[in-house]
Amino acid sequence: MPAKAPIKKSPAAKTAPAKAQTDSAVVAEPVQDPPASIPVEAPTPAPEPTPEPAPEVTATHSTPSSQEDPVPEPAPDTPVSPTESEKAPEVIEPPPPEPEAPKEDPPSEPTNLTVEEIDDTSISLKWKAPEKEGTAPLDGYLVEYQKEGSQEWIAVNKEPSVSTRYKIQNLTTGDKISVCVKAVSKAGSSAPTALENFVQIREIVDRPKISLPRHLRQTFVKHVGEAVNLVIPFQGKPRPQVHWTKNGQPLDPKHASVRNTESDTILFIRTAERKDSGTYELTVQIDSLEDKAKIEIKVAERPGPPKSIKLLDVWGFNAALEWTPPLDDGNSEITGYTIQKADKKTGEWFTVHEHYRQVNCTVSDLIMGNSYYFRVFSENLCGLSEKAAVTKDFASIKKSGISYKPPVYEDRNFAEAPKFTQLLSDRTTTTGYSTKLFCCVRGSPKPKIVWMKNQMEIREDPKFRCLVNQGVCSLEIRKPCPFDGGVYTCKAINSLGEATVDCRLDVKVPQ
Repeated sequence: MPAKAPIKKSPAAKTAPAKAQTDSAVVAEPVQDPPASIPVEAPTPAPEPTPEPAPEVTATHSTPSSQEDPVPEPAPDTPVSPTESEKAPEVIEPPPPEPEAPKEDPPSEPTNLTVEEIDDTSISLKWKAPEKEGTAPLDGYLVEYQKEGSQEWIAVNKEPSVSTRYKIQNLTTGDKISVCVKAVSKAGSSAPTALENFVQIREIVDRPKISLPRHLRQTFVKHVGEAVNLVIPFQGKPRPQVHWTKNGQPLDPKHASVRNTESDTILFIRTAERKDSGTYELTVQIDSLEDKAKIEIKVAERPGPPKSIKLLDVWGFNAALEWTPPLDDGNSEITGYTIQKADKKTGEWFTVHEHYRQVNCTVSDLIMGNSYYFRVFSENLCGLSEKAAVTKDFASIKKSGISYKPPVYEDRNFAEAPKFTQLLSDRTTTTGYSTKLFCCVRGSPKPKIVWMKNQMEIREDPKFRCLVNQGVCSLEIRKPCPFDGGVYTCKAINSLGEATVDCRLDVKVPQ
């Protein structure tokens, strides 16, 4: 590179330091000096796309230095170093992009918005919290209302309400309004939930209420062909509107009739059929306030007989039966079965089991040598089935080969010689008064009884009467006299021997 010529100072350059001290506004003059700019551009091998920032960087760095300490002027013979002016401009890298914030989901809409109470200037509402809360916790609920015929929604509360109940006040009597509720959180607000119909602002003296009779709080059962007449009282003022539905559908006026009064409603079905069974719902409504009651009606009839019956086994004095439930239960649950048996000879049926719950049973205590048929009736709330399932085969209770051998007893010899078990006792009697003498004797064979007086046998004498009954011997002496006194002897005689017993009889004469 050729040597550079020395730079001569110009008068402006000599006065530059003095001006920099007095006036800080003239700071950029050294940068604009032509001799100072020549060595900066000479070593550049190629033009850069943005050469402008180089002088600005130099100026920014020179500005604070000129304020603190003036830069000494280079000597005339000293060349300017090209490295100082060849510094590359600083490249400022852009900051890294900030991460995207997570997407926030607002809560879902509140549910079950209903009117709780209404009067001439206010309306009370209640609802349930939303099913989904979203990414942020709930702050509360905003309530708005709209008058009928207007498209404007009027905000009721400016700050969210945390309760799921709210009372809108200062309304105009007679207006019809619709109310909506929104759930609010930091993520946003939910879709609004509004009432289905407009509500008229008026005073309701008595809320609608149904007084369901006790017997209708459980399943109401009627037989096929009977009449259904339900009288259900209610209350409400002004007079509420009454609606009946069956399984969610309106009633058929050709089959069921409804009569309403100010205090009750009557459901009447002249001839009940099985298709009339179902869930009947009664709704009593005043504007948006309502009360509902559900009534379960079941129209049933007698069931059919069991489908089939089998005689499974017969052993001893028992028989095992099995059957299947009936095809037609009469629109009512089968509560049991009745099992009967009949002797093949007589054909008379006798009940074995009643209200039997299972579909198999064992019949016991059958008589040996007889044959039996069996039948089964189905039973439900309406009673027994008209027909029964009868077994095709009969159960025969066979006789067993048992022979009776009577025991052999040795004959006992009851022969016995006469023996007196009760002796004669001495007696004293009065003349003219009959008396009797008694004694007891046993013996086998039956002994012969002989009475004697003073060792003389008493024969057929009308004064004496001899009797023997079951071993008791008696001698009656009719109106004795002193001559009849003496020793009386009773003798018993059989083939094995004889026995005697005696006593003394004294006859006294009254003085």
